[in-house]
Amino acid sequence: MNNNKTMKLLLNDGNYLPLVGLGTYKSTEQEGADAVEYALRKGYRLIDTAAVYKNEEAVGKGIKASGIPREEIVLTSKLWRDCLGYKSAKKEFHKSLERLNVDYIDLYLVHWPANAKNYNNWKQTNADTWRALEELQAEGKIRSIGVSNFWQEHLEALFKTARVIPAVNQIEFHPGYWQPELVKFCQAYKIVIEAWSPLARGRVFDNELLQQIAKKYKQSIAKVCLRWIVQHQVVVLPKSSSKQRIDKNINLFDFELSEEEMTQIDNLPEMGFSGELPNIWPDRLQQA
Repeated sequence: MNNNKTMKLLLNDGNYLPLVGLGTYKSTEQEGADAVEYALRKGYRLIDTAAVYKNEEAVGKGIKASGIPREEIVLTSKLWRDCLGYKSAKKEFHKSLERLNVDYIDLYLVHWPANAKNYNNWKQTNADTWRALEELQAEGKIRSIGVSNFWQEHLEALFKTARVIPAVNQIEFHPGYWQPELVKFCQAYKIVIEAWSPLARGRVFDNELLQQIAKKYKQSIAKVCLRWIVQHQVVVLPKSSSKQRIDKNINLFDFELSEEEMTQIDNLPEMGFSGELPNIWPDRLQQA
């Protein structure tokens, strides 16, 4: 089988994105820097952070400490939803660039779309924000631009003014909540899907089907879930500061789920949904 350390997906702008990356949410200070350094030395080439994670400086330090050439690394950061708009987007991007201590960012995402609840003209706000990213990309400051948590309604509105189609949409995607209609819509525009919360906030570990499949392949439940995601041709970003887990999470290609098993996991009832909805943020639905 292919070594997933070298597996990449072609983006609609001609760039490539590794199929497996390191998520850094909650990895801060020296722990975060150490996790990034270790992951890069173990073969990871996609590192995912965001301004709101408050760890861009630590991520930058980890990149430098790894000794891996910058051009081999795909570095992602995101613009927080409180900073949308043309001028604000540019200002916040340069802050991220400074904190990361790099000359460019490979993939920069709008973390959440503006919505009617929080903006008088959400469509114009998203369009203005996107125009700022397009200009930064044209200047060579960003290699690929994309979005996160955009539903079809947000994308369709954006398409009316966008000169560049988003390369990526990072969404909540895990067994029990994987938004198949949105995935299908994005794939029609060659927008690559990235998965956040791939283990459904830990809910997957109590699922009987996943337990049975994991036992069959003598794999962990976590690896079964991550493998299911990459077999959907979706980029997975497991987050961890544990060296042992970082090692395991990138080695996903020593087994393969059958079509029947993929369908069984596809059809699992809702579980582990975060309650985060892009059309009403910042409200959270209370989940049992």
